[in-house]
Amino acid sequence: MRAKLHAWHAFVPPSAFLTPCCFLLAHHLRWLPVLLVWWVPLADALVIASSPRSCFHVDCFFSFKCFFSLLPAAFLNLTGYHEIVGVWKDSTTLPCAYVPVKDLVQKILKWIVVRDQSSVTIFRRDDSGDHVLLSEYRGRVSVLKDAPGNVSLNILNLEVSDKGTYICQVTWSDPSDSLIVREITTELDIVKVAATKPIIRAGELGLTVPAGARTSLTCVASGSPPISYRWFRGTPGQKALLLSRQAELVWDSLQPSDTGKYYCEVENRAGAGAVQQSDAVELTVTGLPSSRYALPAALPVVLGVAVLGALLTALWCRRRNEEELLYEVAFHSAADVTRLETDGENSVKCPHKDTNSKTEKSNDTFTVKDNSLDSIHMRKNPEYENLMNAMELEYETERI
Repeated sequence: MRAKLHAWHAFVPPSAFLTPCCFLLAHHLRWLPVLLVWWVPLADALVIASSPRSCFHVDCFFSFKCFFSLLPAAFLNLTGYHEIVGVWKDSTTLPCAYVPVKDLVQKILKWIVVRDQSSVTIFRRDDSGDHVLLSEYRGRVSVLKDAPGNVSLNILNLEVSDKGTYICQVTWSDPSDSLIVREITTELDIVKVAATKPIIRAGELGLTVPAGARTSLTCVASGSPPISYRWFRGTPGQKALLLSRQAELVWDSLQPSDTGKYYCEVENRAGAGAVQQSDAVELTVTGLPSSRYALPAALPVVLGVAVLGALLTALWCRRRNEEELLYEVAFHSAADVTRLETDGENSVKCPHKDTNSKTEKSNDTFTVKDNSLDSIHMRKNPEYENLMNAMELEYETERI
């Protein structure tokens, strides 16, 4: 019996036998509407089952367990667009995605381009990593990583030669190591687009801005890159002043003299040298700089004045401390001199009292003491006079 099944399978696939049988059974059991809805995925499962490595290959041809294990693969399909129009020198994405199915593992991803009746693999992802196999695509094509189910192809810096038919082909393996292959085709067309008429977008503050504020005007246009930009002050068609060759015109600190009309021009190679001009916009700078915008500019001045004031205060305090110290020294020095004078007078008076009752020897003692007192006055006079003069000057200054 097994030998007969092998011989029968060699000429007639199992799906050819199961298809009419399923329809007859469904009609008999009045399940035909349900079967019609589910027949497409069931047919896909039958096609998979007819492969030699399938569980339907003779050994388990009548195993319903094996049949239902193939149903998830029947719902595995790729989605994308059939036609994409890319802009020359721009970038584009060729969509290709699927819903991951449990127990089915993606093994191989290929992106194939078809030109002149020949197909070439330009990108391959497998267990060894990503590989760009065509030199003209290296550095320009990529597929997202760590994004299960998303195998879309990104192409940078489109060239006219990129036009063609692209095939996204994905291969999965099931728990029985059977391989399941799906693919989807996308036509890519490349066009050259001339630069469009630009529009001007004002910054967050609009076109009426206080003096001292920071603002900008942006020139926006579409078309095949690269696009050249030029900014003018004036009105299109009249004499104007060239300001910048960037897409954005920026003022760090507006002045009332910046009030006026501005416009921009754009062009690209796809436009054969045709220049597109925007409409002019009028920028108005109002009043004096407000505290909100003037504070950052005045901040260094304020800090400088504060530091200078602190230094002057420190110098004044130091001088005052030195003067107070000098006054204190002068005071103590004067007190010491006064004490010396008092001691000298006492030493003089004592001998005078003794002169009436003592001999001339006592007079000699008075003379010696008096001479020593004179010598004391001679030693202290210069310093004492200077200190007293300083005290008098300080006193007169404080009174004034």
